[in-house]
Amino acid sequence: MILDDFAVLGVAVNAKSLDAALSQAEHEGWSHIEFLQRLLQEQANLRRERTIARRIREAKFKEEKTLADFDWAFNAKAIDRTRLEELATSEFIRRHDNVCMVGQSGVGKSHLIQALGHRACALGYKVRYTTSAALLVDLTAGLADQTLPKRIRYYAAFDLLIIDEFGFDRIERNEAPQAANLLYKVIDARNRVRSTALVTNIDFEAWGEYLGDAPLAMAFLDRVVDGAIILKIHGQSYRAHRAQKAKTASETKDKPE
Repeated sequence: MILDDFAVLGVAVNAKSLDAALSQAEHEGWSHIEFLQRLLQEQANLRRERTIARRIREAKFKEEKTLADFDWAFNAKAIDRTRLEELATSEFIRRHDNVCMVGQSGVGKSHLIQALGHRACALGYKVRYTTSAALLVDLTAGLADQTLPKRIRYYAAFDLLIIDEFGFDRIERNEAPQAANLLYKVIDARNRVRSTALVTNIDFEAWGEYLGDAPLAMAFLDRVVDGAIILKIHGQSYRAHRAQKAKTASETKDKPE
């Protein structure tokens, strides 16, 4: 009878699991509450893991990154580890705060922001990762097929929207003159009601030139940067360092003895 009730509730407890739990409860003298908790714990943990895995899939991260596998020693003086670990609590998402991460290419910005995104997924938040270029492609397609309002609502719905590589490729205004305005529509739809994390290699004073529209750049700054958590990373490039190490190793290997 109890198995039928579990089935109605969608709890995947079978006769074997129930008998094993009853036997252990009798042997170890579990209370009623402890018996119920032990019986349901495994299934609850499996469901939590599946839910987190689904959130991570839906976030569409480029890579699976965590703070645990980040090389903190390489740019130790440039990266505030304590502040990043505080961001990993995702309290900024609960407060609807934005995050702006600024620094030259190769310092680990994408790793760090994706690690924060993965952590947010584990804590129950809905996250979406995209690059600025990919976001523009999607929005431009929405403009062409008249689904732009739907696309704006889609990006506005996530608890955390991560826009990576803002400024990595210059916006070609001749080919996509509406690009800056499309980005602004997403930012504006999320303003003060959802958290946006913007990762860029251009400092704020250069946004006007990048976007090709000074007033729009000011509006961007007002929506994204004003009151945001700002992380500026001025360090060495991991990629350049790895490339130099590989070159040195190759030269050493090829050197005649």
